[in-house]
Amino acid sequence: MTRLAPRVAASRVFAAIAIAWSALAAAHADWPMFGWNVERSSAPEVPMGIAEGDLPALQRQQVRIDGTVDASAIYLHGVTVAGATHDVFFVTTTYGKTIAIDADRGTVLWEFTPPSYERVKGTYRITNATPVADPGGEAIYAASPDGVIRRLAVADGRVEWSTSITRLPEREKIASPLAFFGGRVIATTGGYIGDRSPYQGHVAILDAKSGALLHVWNALCSNRHELIDPSTCAESGAAIWGRAGAVIDARTGNLFVATGNARWNGAEHWGDAVLELDRDAMNMLGNYTPTNTEELDATDEDLGSSSPVLAGGAYVVQGGKDGMLRVLDWRRMAGTVAHRGGESSRVRTPGAARLFTAPVVWHRAGAIWIVVATSGGTSAWTLDGDTLRPQWQNARAGTSPVLADDLLYVYDPGGGLRVYGAESGRLLADLECGSGHWNSPIVVDGRIALPEGNANDHATSGVLDIWRAARH
Repeated sequence: MTRLAPRVAASRVFAAIAIAWSALAAAHADWPMFGWNVERSSAPEVPMGIAEGDLPALQRQQVRIDGTVDASAIYLHGVTVAGATHDVFFVTTTYGKTIAIDADRGTVLWEFTPPSYERVKGTYRITNATPVADPGGEAIYAASPDGVIRRLAVADGRVEWSTSITRLPEREKIASPLAFFGGRVIATTGGYIGDRSPYQGHVAILDAKSGALLHVWNALCSNRHELIDPSTCAESGAAIWGRAGAVIDARTGNLFVATGNARWNGAEHWGDAVLELDRDAMNMLGNYTPTNTEELDATDEDLGSSSPVLAGGAYVVQGGKDGMLRVLDWRRMAGTVAHRGGESSRVRTPGAARLFTAPVVWHRAGAIWIVVATSGGTSAWTLDGDTLRPQWQNARAGTSPVLADDLLYVYDPGGGLRVYGAESGRLLADLECGSGHWNSPIVVDGRIALPEGNANDHATSGVLDIWRAARH
């Protein structure tokens, strides 16, 4: 029998231990924010525990909750709630209740109700924001229709701080998911259906520990770096309301946002634009608006009906209500000088439909995949230089898709969660569930969580669907 030298034997033992620990760590994961990471890729780079062979045996539980979640859930593994360890889904309802749900049993562990709840329930004042988790696993951050962001203790839902990010919550809506980066919480605002003025699309950055409002960037009157009464700006609009909200470059912390209908003058008014801001939202680093920006504004064709997509390298992809996907070489959009037009290429969205969803960005075998779902269908492209090359498409509708373990999950708001082979587009499963609106799934730790229901129904009850692989 061949004997190993002690040093070699030890190194192999340590390597085996490291592999074992890596496998153990990979067996569990979190989904701490909308899109899984700050880039909002919606394509986790770690195993999420559901393979194609698990699909036929998935078991669905319908969890009844006190509100409609017209957004997504987040998930934390192995956190302490009421003195015990739990795997937990967290959701925020349209009228601002934030609920912690045991991922194994579907029981409600705690429920936070904002003081404004009785005043706003049943009214137009809603939120579609997904909460975000603190990296320490001890707190989450959630929005409510009173315009307030709150830090809630994971252990019991207790409020640790609350900060308003608007001076006019009756007009300024928190529609997009919250983000967390570098010890800060990032939120954006838009307007309610009907675009009743005045309102101001703006970015708010809060200190995660204290709740202090650190910085504000206004899409209109952008020379004013403060939280303003929107009636004091001569222009109204420029909502930042895309399903991914603020998208963050993880290398730099810079923020990318897209705005909706409003005046654009390339100076202090930035309607229908894509913008890069520094991590403090104090300085503009890049900008773009289409050549027909006035037409977009006049015809309610918001460029910012979706959020910027960081497609890899120098490229940003931006969709809008006009049914176009624009590929932007961001090197050509850098600086404070106004950039009007100059996109590198364009393709139609699936079915040429308005884009209200957040695409998937998937890095696979050296290729960059962009997967988009609309009311007109679902399509996959790969990015070839500055051009999107079609890979597959279908006519099945969907909200914001997610991709995990080579499986693509697309929720049809008419009812049903479809699972495709991500590379082939082949339909593998059609999971039964109810109808909805902007809701989208997460896939994590051998479970799928998907809220049902439409915020525009103004309901005060709803359902969270949880599917579990057989081992759960």
